[in-house]
Amino acid sequence: MQENKPILIVGLGNPGAGYATTRHNVGFMAVDALAGANATWKKEHNALTMRTEIDGRRVILVKPQTFMNNSGVAVSALMAFYKIPLENVIVIHDDMDIPVGDCRTKIGGGSAGHNGIRSIDAHVGAQYRRIRIGIGHPRDFDLPMDPADWVLGRFGAVQLGIIGRTIDNLNLFDYL
Repeated sequence: MQENKPILIVGLGNPGAGYATTRHNVGFMAVDALAGANATWKKEHNALTMRTEIDGRRVILVKPQTFMNNSGVAVSALMAFYKIPLENVIVIHDDMDIPVGDCRTKIGGGSAGHNGIRSIDAHVGAQYRRIRIGIGHPRDFDLPMDPADWVLGRFGAVQLGIIGRTIDNLNLFDYL
């Protein structure tokens, strides 16, 4: 982490009210929680951004507005504009291979079929920090459902509560 540069915290999701509480929008939910209820977002470089400070560190919160499959376009443009090195990028996203509400982190790795991660990898490389929030897989619930339909589906009330608690307890700097 370069201390003299801000940290770019990217929450992955799809723009628009129709996607607001879908499983694929866990990243947006997380950065919204970090921003707080009175956040003022700015449109720039195909994203909504907000500058803030978390635990004494300069942070730029990001919600790409390019839709999931093109998230790398916004991330790449913001990194170039703010001269942010890859080591100062944290991406928060959903992960079907992790139980609902579990949270895991890693640096680099493959996309595991996540199109937002695949897009970011293609635009900036893969060696950034990832915070993966589990959304479960339809097979975990004995549902004969296509995974694409699962991620675009909405959380049930119990699952949404679990996800909310996970996000509320997320301490980003435990991952640095």
